[in-house]
Amino acid sequence: MNWVNFLHIYQPAVQKPEIVKRITNEAYSKIFSGLLKIERCRLTLNISGALCELLKKNGREDILRQIRELAEKGNMEIVGSAKYHAFLPLLPEKEMERQIILNEEELKKHFGKNWKKGGFFPPEMAYSKKVAEVAKRLGYKWIIVDETAFPEEEKMKKDVIYEIEGMGGFAVFFRRRKLSFKILSALAESSLSGILEAMESEDEDNYSVTAMDGEVFGHHRPGLEKLLFDLMREEKIKPLTISETLKTFKKRESVEPRPSTWVSMPRDFKTGQPYFRWDNKDNKIQQWQWRLLNLAVETADKSDAGLREALDRALGSDQFWWSSARPWWSLEWIERGAYDLKKIVKNSATAGKKEKETAEELYRKIVFTALSWQRNGLVDKLSRNENEETREHLEEKNGAFNC
Repeated sequence: MNWVNFLHIYQPAVQKPEIVKRITNEAYSKIFSGLLKIERCRLTLNISGALCELLKKNGREDILRQIRELAEKGNMEIVGSAKYHAFLPLLPEKEMERQIILNEEELKKHFGKNWKKGGFFPPEMAYSKKVAEVAKRLGYKWIIVDETAFPEEEKMKKDVIYEIEGMGGFAVFFRRRKLSFKILSALAESSLSGILEAMESEDEDNYSVTAMDGEVFGHHRPGLEKLLFDLMREEKIKPLTISETLKTFKKRESVEPRPSTWVSMPRDFKTGQPYFRWDNKDNKIQQWQWRLLNLAVETADKSDAGLREALDRALGSDQFWWSSARPWWSLEWIERGAYDLKKIVKNSATAGKKEKETAEELYRKIVFTALSWQRNGLVDKLSRNENEETREHLEEKNGAFNC
């Protein structure tokens, strides 16, 4: 059984120090110190440049050293991404490129020769053909996406390396959602025997890609890191990095992935909204957020180094995620994101009076509407509806996800 596991770890650049320290103690420290004790472990890791900065700032460079040691020993590979976790498909191409290059610079600073440009992780697994094209142009060899990106009318083969049509050998790996959920869910069958039972149905010549947030292990799910270690030690399982998988499996076929994210639902494709939780056409707050972001990008004085850095940080996807109410919601993160973008426009020497007034108006609309939604119960209603739809899609039967 060839198991290809991918972990994504990230915290927003403006995350509170006490939260960074807590998550580091509960998850990162346990994960990487534990993996260092397992000689046969293999893992593909995305650590954002923003998190690298936060770990250093908060005195936890020991985590960066552990990751570097795992990479030096060949147990782990580190992939590229966007430094501040920007939602790439909806950004102008120049900003997309800049986010990726900034991340590369941060990875080089902390991991040196142990970071090699190979794989690419688009934040939120938000895929579009343009994102793949930019990644390839910048020197990447493959990208990881969710299995919902696979064409609906085709059946995915588990012994084939897929390449994106028309991109000259640029590979795409599809996360198996059901198996990933089984590992991270902490349900009854999220045990070593339960995972093995799911994997044993696979042919030895197949491979399975799982992907999940690293914070699940120890922070969101206390003790779940032990399952990760047990899976890495299990002799029936052969762990591989994605790049090792690329070299091991020889069959190649072309495919045209569809725009998607790692939480895309069938409904999202039917309504033509593959990025539903970040850009819902019926969510007024999100539409104003995107207008404000685009205004900040268009009017920011790029020659002002301080303002340029502020814009880089303000492009993170978190503000859109927390304004979805599907079911995630945080008035604090909504206001913070809008305030940072408004401030960029207001402080820009190249923004005119009209642009600055528009930024202020959009900020007020976002914050006041969010407060109104929270007070009048709309957030709770949207959240309940979303939970019902999610349960229909991820129906639990005998402790296993049926998706």
